[in-house]
Amino acid sequence: MKRFGVVGCVVLASGLCWVEVSHAYEFAVVGARAAGMGGAGVAVTSDAYATYWNPAGLAMSKTIDIRAQVSAQAVNRGEFMQSLNDIADFNSSDPAQAQSLINKINSGGSLSAVATGGLYFKGYVGEHAFGFNVSDVANAGSFVSQSFTQPTPGNISGQLALRGLEQRQAAFSYAYAFADRTFSIGVTGRVIQGAAYTGTATVTGGQDVTLSDNFGKAKTSTAFGIDVGAIYRPSSWLRFGVVAKDLNQPEFDAPDGSKFKLGPQVRGGVAVNPYESLTITVDGDIVRNQTFVPGISSQVISLGAEQTIFSQMLSLRLGAYKNVADASSYITPTVGFGTRLWALRGDFAAGYDFREGGVLVSGSLGLTF
Repeated sequence: MKRFGVVGCVVLASGLCWVEVSHAYEFAVVGARAAGMGGAGVAVTSDAYATYWNPAGLAMSKTIDIRAQVSAQAVNRGEFMQSLNDIADFNSSDPAQAQSLINKINSGGSLSAVATGGLYFKGYVGEHAFGFNVSDVANAGSFVSQSFTQPTPGNISGQLALRGLEQRQAAFSYAYAFADRTFSIGVTGRVIQGAAYTGTATVTGGQDVTLSDNFGKAKTSTAFGIDVGAIYRPSSWLRFGVVAKDLNQPEFDAPDGSKFKLGPQVRGGVAVNPYESLTITVDGDIVRNQTFVPGISSQVISLGAEQTIFSQMLSLRLGAYKNVADASSYITPTVGFGTRLWALRGDFAAGYDFREGGVLVSGSLGLTF
């Protein structure tokens, strides 16, 4: 059985590496436990959030689990938001100062954001596990689409592009564990209503602009998504995981006549338990994903650790992540904690990169039986 587990994971991982991934969007963080550990969750998640992270994880523990969470992540490249604030506050006839602001915002700054939220459920019957979630995953980006200029000396004018896709989804997962949970496989099917946005915002010196007010009216369409995953646990202290999301490449209509296509996201993870109460885990995107900002890719490596105290009454977490596909990205450290009182769980996590202004926050509540 152990040989089957090794072969199964290798075959699945090899096959996933060959799928087309050119249109995949960046991997979102779901749940405060993963967020506190730097966004690593593929190999360690066995609660209801496994319906997102890796459906095979559902079969790695015999629990009934209900979770609710909200997470948000943003990357402010090249002081993009500060530049917009400076232009909004600018009300001067000084052409030199205006040109300085123009040069700054035209130098390639941008904003990327990912947000998730929803309700997640997990159950089991013997070695069979199942789960479902009703959730929302939103990706967005803003960048300069029409270069900023001085129409008249001292004035500032330019245009931003705003792109986004909100995936309102109902997901259903099934997983099966072999040989006393040495190896498990899982699949998730998702019904997705996609709300696509392609807005613009005209920015003028001395006037405020709120990006969220300029995304325009969404165009909605429906598609189906398929995720598959596997976990191999050769010993009680070591676990390997791999997942591929959106294997069938669902696509959605956009307001400008184009289509937003979800190519497969492929991610692997390893988890180690040096002793029972300590978990160390690492995740990595096997292939590059895209963002809604042209020229910016996402391939994230995440590292984290969790120490539980008093039979999980208290959990302390540390982590870090970095987008290795973006040379300008900085290592973002994360911290988190969780509490458990009988069946009730509460978790919170946050991260900040201290240079570009990238931020990650997450909070969740749960019941585990």
